[in-house]
Amino acid sequence: MGLHHHDHGDGHDHHHHGKGASKKALFTSFLIITVFLIVETIGGFLTNSLALLSDAGHMLSDALALLLSLVALHFAARPPSAQKTFGMKRFEILAALTNGVTLVLISLFIFWEGFQRLLQPPEVASGKMIIIASVGLLANIAAAFVLMRGDYKDNVNVRSAYLHVLGDMLGSVGAILGGVLMLAFGWYIADPIISIVVAFLIMLSAWRVTKESVNILLEGAPSRIDTTKVEARLGQLDGVVKVHDLHVWTVTSGFDSLTCHLIVQDDLPSYPILDAALALLQKEFGITHATIQIENSSISHGELHCQGGTGEHSHDHEHSHDHGHSHDREHSHNHDHTHDQEHSHDHEHSHNQGHSHNRN
Repeated sequence: MGLHHHDHGDGHDHHHHGKGASKKALFTSFLIITVFLIVETIGGFLTNSLALLSDAGHMLSDALALLLSLVALHFAARPPSAQKTFGMKRFEILAALTNGVTLVLISLFIFWEGFQRLLQPPEVASGKMIIIASVGLLANIAAAFVLMRGDYKDNVNVRSAYLHVLGDMLGSVGAILGGVLMLAFGWYIADPIISIVVAFLIMLSAWRVTKESVNILLEGAPSRIDTTKVEARLGQLDGVVKVHDLHVWTVTSGFDSLTCHLIVQDDLPSYPILDAALALLQKEFGITHATIQIENSSISHGELHCQGGTGEHSHDHEHSHDHGHSHDREHSHNHDHTHDQEHSHDHEHSHNQGHSHNRN
C-alpha cells in the first residue's frame, strides 16, 4: 500500500508568470542605473559629498545586482537534467543572497565613513550636490517603476534588485535634504548624518532579503506555510490514521514543495485519499508540487526520528526500502526505488510506484 504520487500540477506556472516581464524590467533598469551611476560618481568627487558618493555606491551595487539578477533568470530558465533534477532554479536565490550581502557590506562602509566625518565634517558643494542628487532621484524612480512591472512581489531575486533601487532612492532623497540644509544653514554635519540614517534603513531591507534567501538555501519551510497546520489538516482527512515524515521547502521563489507519508485504514482504497490530500494541499496551502506516500499498518519504517508538525523529520533510511524494515512475515524488496518501475511484495500489499503527473 506504499503508494507514491508526485503532483507537479501547474506549480511552475506561477513561478514563470511574468518571467519575460521581469527580464525586460531588469534590463531596462540596468541601463538607467548604469548611466546615472557614472553621473553621480563624478558628481560625488567634484562636490566632496559622502551622501552623493554613498548614493553612487548604492547605484554601483544596483547595476551589479540587476546584472546578476538577469544572469540568474537566464540560468533558472534552463530545463532540468539527469544531474540537476530541479534545473538551476536555485541560482536566483544565490543571486538574491549575493545582492543582500552586498547591500549590508556597503551600508557598513557608509556607517564607518559617516562616523569619521561626524568628528570633522568637510565642506561640501551643496548646490551642485542638490542638482546631481535630484537627477539621481529621477533615475531611481524610473528604475523602480520599471521593476514594479516585473514579478517583484513573488520573486525574491527581482525583489532584492528592487530593494537596491529603493535604497538608492532613499539615498538620493537624503542627499537632496542634506544639500538643502548645508546650502541654507551651512550644516555640513548633515551630510554624514543623513548618510548614516539612509544606510541603516537600507540595511534593514537587506537583512530581510538575506534572511529569506538563507532560509530557502537551508531548506526551511516557507514563512507563509505553517507545517503544523498542514499536518493537522492532512490528519483530518477521512481514512487517514497518521501523518509522518512531513517536509515542506522552497525550491525557488513561487515554487514550494512537499513530501509526506500518510498511514490510512487497511480496508480503504488509496487513490481517493491521495486525491483528497493533493486537492487540500493545493486549495488551502497553494502547494502544487507534492509527493505523498500512502501506507497501511503492514508497512513499518522501523524507528523514525520524527517530530510532529516541525517538518524536521529524519529517516534511518533513504527510501531505498531495502533496509530498516521489519515486517511480521518474511518478504523482500527487489527494487532500487528509482521511481520508474512497479514494485511488488510476496504478500498481499504492494507498492504501486506509478507516478501520476496529470493533476492540474
